[in-house]
Amino acid sequence: MESQACNFIGGKWVPAQSGGTFETRNPATGQVIAHCADSGVEDIRAAVAAAREAFESWHRLPAPQRGAWLYRVAERLVHEKEALAHVLTSEMGKVLVEARGDVQEAIDMAYYMGGEGRRQFGHSAPAELPNKSASSIREPLGVVGLITPWNFPSAIPAWKSFPALIMGNTVVLKPSPDTPFTAALFVRILDESGIPPGVVNLVLGSTPQVGEALVKHPDVALISFTGSKATGAKVALDAATHHKRVALEMGGKNAILVMEDANLELAVEGIVWSAFGTTGQRCTACSRLIVHRAVTDRLVTLLLDRMKTLRVGNGLNPETDVGPLINQSQRDHVHDLVKAGQQEGARLLAGGHSLTEGEYAAGSFFAPTLFDKVTPSMRIANEEIFGPVLSVLEVQSLDEAIALNNSVEYGLSSALYTQDVNRAQYAMRELHAGIVYINAGTIGSEVHLPFGGVKATGNGYREAGQAALDTFSEWKSIYVDYSGQLQRAQIDTT
Repeated sequence: MESQACNFIGGKWVPAQSGGTFETRNPATGQVIAHCADSGVEDIRAAVAAAREAFESWHRLPAPQRGAWLYRVAERLVHEKEALAHVLTSEMGKVLVEARGDVQEAIDMAYYMGGEGRRQFGHSAPAELPNKSASSIREPLGVVGLITPWNFPSAIPAWKSFPALIMGNTVVLKPSPDTPFTAALFVRILDESGIPPGVVNLVLGSTPQVGEALVKHPDVALISFTGSKATGAKVALDAATHHKRVALEMGGKNAILVMEDANLELAVEGIVWSAFGTTGQRCTACSRLIVHRAVTDRLVTLLLDRMKTLRVGNGLNPETDVGPLINQSQRDHVHDLVKAGQQEGARLLAGGHSLTEGEYAAGSFFAPTLFDKVTPSMRIANEEIFGPVLSVLEVQSLDEAIALNNSVEYGLSSALYTQDVNRAQYAMRELHAGIVYINAGTIGSEVHLPFGGVKATGNGYREAGQAALDTFSEWKSIYVDYSGQLQRAQIDTT
């Protein structure tokens, strides 16, 4: 039975003002899941107006009380975890166990940021003049716009909205048109947890104009965007034109480095999880395998054997390891890059084709794919693929491996397998990435540490952990002079 997903504006579930709708479909079956509000500029204006009005009371609510609300959200998410995970898998395609993990990240973030209601510490410092105090505090920005992707449709909205809310901001969420129903269910849980009207607003839409209207709205103080590099660059330009802050997370071309002393059996498990988990549709997915020449043949043999056990199918099937790609357009993109790899001389060892027959006929499936004989100049060694495609590049030393890792335009997540602690310490310093793993894959971030990357991955802001508070707040310095006379800093101290 098909469902409906509306906008949530000012505490009410409402259709798009135009009355238009669009469909969201299951990428494994092609089945219509829901008819969703297809919004326009006028809906964004209404949502921002509601958020602006709610900000006046929300940011004055004591932060511990905002934290108490987030604890209620966490409890509600725990209660709804299985239902939300099933909707998430049906709409996005990732296997059910991963969908549960997606929801668990939202739960963890709610609990973590709820605690920040009592830990929004400022600073107190000695003043340079007598009978004077000096301190600094955090303050909210105002209305923040959140533009989120389809690959983590529960976790990423939580990663953005919960730190924004605990700091006293109000939110307008614009989710991907590929996963609007999951976003609507996520916001319904916030509504049922008692969020005051207008504090959280949801606007669904199928066209880029909806996000553009949010970016350009003069009453939106910050845009937090996760998506492609091309779209992120446009968001940054539009935000700069309107003098607002923008936090960008734009993907990666992540590598796992395997040295000759590595535990290869352990490495294979980390590689498979990093390259083919979520069908490779993660900004932290491993798409480059940089291997020391002494162990390349052995590692590739182990990896091919392990790949043969991967089961591709509907994510709701408990036997499935690799679900579908999000849509046929993404499947075509992956297929084009695979063809480019073959044309440039890479050797295809496994996969390399769409799955279109039998149980796969109605979905967007692609076989887990492995290349070797890949050189650094090839497109598959440089471009983000966002699919289940892994390229093997051979090196002769750790320094060569690190240089190759650092050679691409992205810098999100890197991993090294070695049993040499000295090498590990050296690599932790030299790998140019926002996240580094030792003897683990490139995937598995935790909510209490900063998440984000360098170079074309982002623009310096971080999500999660204490760093997220910096994204969604600004500092105010406060001086209190109780001397009863004029004191002139830097003049009367000499």
